Amino acid sequence: MKSILDNRPELARQINDVAEVAGYLWQKGWAERNGGNITINITDLVDDEIKSMPAICDTIPLGRTMPHLKGCYFFCKGTNRRMRDLARWPMENGSIIRILDDCASFVIIADNPVAPTSELASHMSIHNYMIGKGSNYKACLHTHPIELVAMTHNRAYLEKDVLTNLLWSMIPETRAFCPRGLGIVPYLMPSSFELADATIEQLEEYDVVMWEKHGVVSVYENIMEAFDMVDTLSKSAQIYMISKSMGFEPEGCTMEQMNALRDKFNLPK
Repeated sequence: MKSILDNRPELARQINDVAEVAGYLWQKGWAERNGGNITINITDLVDDEIKSMPAICDTIPLGRTMPHLKGCYFFCKGTNRRMRDLARWPMENGSIIRILDDCASFVIIADNPVAPTSELASHMSIHNYMIGKGSNYKACLHTHPIELVAMTHNRAYLEKDVLTNLLWSMIPETRAFCPRGLGIVPYLMPSSFELADATIEQLEEYDVVMWEKHGVVSVYENIMEAFDMVDTLSKSAQIYMISKSMGFEPEGCTMEQMNALRDKFNLPK
């Protein structure tokens, strides 16, 4: 069967990166059953042939008008599809969608009519926000990191920047590779626009956002970097929990040490 990826090496590379990250999420235990979602904006890789491809499904409403998405194309993990299957067969467990000119609906164009992620409201709202602000971020990842989700069951960690400062203090790489820290969204209904809007509000300040008792959203220029930020935060959470399980409160880097690291590497304040 002919694929949209045939003779399009850069598009194929980016989809393969999604598949690789999907495999990591499964291996880490962050993607139980069909848990988690990935979308990437591939609009800049679309040629005239792709633009002329017919829809392979009926028109599907987005649920709201998203003006910055007009004519955009995205690769989306399929709803009710497993990350472990996306890792092996990305074009059978995901699809490419085209946002229509009304900015309020989309169609699937390739390779198969796989309905996109159930969190499409959040993902497309986030992409609309990123395009609207002129960001070069193209990837949006949602996953369920065990240690990070566990920490959101303690209300003390839900206060602004409490978890950010704790995780930064566990290992210098966290301050360096997740320099904007971790935003927090109190529990809201999954797949809702309320959750999407609350996430966007946090993305004004952070690149990674925790959904209380649910999971994490990460945005960046590409899917590998979006994954790396979550992976680094998770490592810090593991260091903290292992220290606690050994019977002591980890000392952590001091604020003075973290600020020195920030200044040395010109990290955001």
